[in-house]
Amino acid sequence: MIISSTGSAVEVALIENGRLVEIHKQKATDQFTVGDVFIGKVKRVSAPMNAAFVDIGHKKDAFLHYTDLGPRVRSLQKFYGSVAGKKLQTANLTEFKMEPEIVKTGKIDEVLKRKQTVITQVLKEPISTKGPRLSCEITIPGRYIVITPFNQTVAVSKKISTSEERKRLLVLVESIRPPNFGVIVRTAAQGKGVGDLLEEVDLLMAKWEEIYEAAKTAEAPAKLLSEVDKTTGLLRDLLTADFSKIVVDDKALFESARKYVSDISGANRANIVQLHKGSKPIFDAHGVTKQIKSSFGKTASLPSGSYVVIEHTEAMHTIDVNSGNKMPSQNQAEAVFKVNMECAEEIARQLRLRDIGGLIVIDFIDMRDAEHRKQLVAIMRKAMKNDRAQHTVLPLSKFGLMQITRQRVRPEVNITTAEKCPTCNGTGKVNATILLTDDIERDLNFIMESRPKAKLKLKVHPFIAAYLKRGMPSMQMKWYLKYYRWPQIVQDNDFPVTSFKFYDGDDEEIKLK
Repeated sequence: MIISSTGSAVEVALIENGRLVEIHKQKATDQFTVGDVFIGKVKRVSAPMNAAFVDIGHKKDAFLHYTDLGPRVRSLQKFYGSVAGKKLQTANLTEFKMEPEIVKTGKIDEVLKRKQTVITQVLKEPISTKGPRLSCEITIPGRYIVITPFNQTVAVSKKISTSEERKRLLVLVESIRPPNFGVIVRTAAQGKGVGDLLEEVDLLMAKWEEIYEAAKTAEAPAKLLSEVDKTTGLLRDLLTADFSKIVVDDKALFESARKYVSDISGANRANIVQLHKGSKPIFDAHGVTKQIKSSFGKTASLPSGSYVVIEHTEAMHTIDVNSGNKMPSQNQAEAVFKVNMECAEEIARQLRLRDIGGLIVIDFIDMRDAEHRKQLVAIMRKAMKNDRAQHTVLPLSKFGLMQITRQRVRPEVNITTAEKCPTCNGTGKVNATILLTDDIERDLNFIMESRPKAKLKLKVHPFIAAYLKRGMPSMQMKWYLKYYRWPQIVQDNDFPVTSFKFYDGDDEEIKLK
């Protein structure tokens, strides 16, 4: 995890096996975070939509659907009425008398009225023209458990696979569960003892106490409880024994992250948190900037030469898989399967990296082999296993299309990867020049394999030629040591900075696209 802090924002990059898989940004001025608890006022009740629009202080009224009220919403309403009316003198629910549950098929106007005040929690951040989405099922998450007031249920994460451990945690949590509070046991609780879990129950109950105290005097719209900041939230949700390094460039954030890791994983694990001290920006020093440039944009290229085209429409995202012009001609079925398999893993990374939600339709290259089609679905599901967003992957349709639905919680991450063209002085746009040497090396590698004895000439702008020849060893020398062939570099002042061409010994252009 690489954490970059400026005065106005904190950016967090998550890297797995050297590849960027998630990027998060939180501005200091952000009003809303998923998990924040608000006291809001119902502005309008819509019977046809079976939903209410609630004012929680955002420029757009928040959306609260009947299905998000939760079965115990009447108990929550009674709690708030008792707190605001000074009838309930404690946040403890031991003596609290629960109200009957609402039915699943009920109507919103049977539960909420216009101008009514309600306690809600942000379920989804504002996206596009929509306001935040709300829920009345309040959850207070911790590292090992999540508590849910007005509930009696104890549930254990399905990712804890052994039945003995599940039973142990069920019995343990049931013995420490506060009255009228449900508990969800998270995967991180596996192997933890009663002391760890009891300590976290006390911590989460203190947060419930905060809601109680704030609700006494709050006037809608007002925030009752803030979710932790993005950095701490990600550490809470993601930190496992697999983490090898957390690098931070801010002293205060470093101390905070180090203390958090020490508290939840022990003092010996706190050493994985490091303070960045180099002169380069932290994202540049760890290659994050370059990966961002290469990972966003309409087209995402892969080392083999294949690429995927990602486009957004109002209804869905569409992704087209292309092999490029470098696919070997022999054994076409295997070659197509290999390209589809490579692109499936990249698509899973792109969905997570860009946080693409809603309906996604992928047009893979057609495969006739039923076994290959079946394996491709399994590969996609495996590639998306680490994705925390809820998702469903459907088998390939008879037209070779794969449909995926993925939970949309926050706005899609969209980073511009174009820059002003130095040739036309900004009247057009080209792919980011930071990727030019990657493109040259990729094409050079293909030419060296496909034409092992041909003489080779690379024609580029003088700026690029100087870059390729500078240093000891230069990039040109590295190519020689790798391929045992010396590609001649020719300067051409008429070439755009972002263009390059390969020629053979007869000065015939080698076209790869």
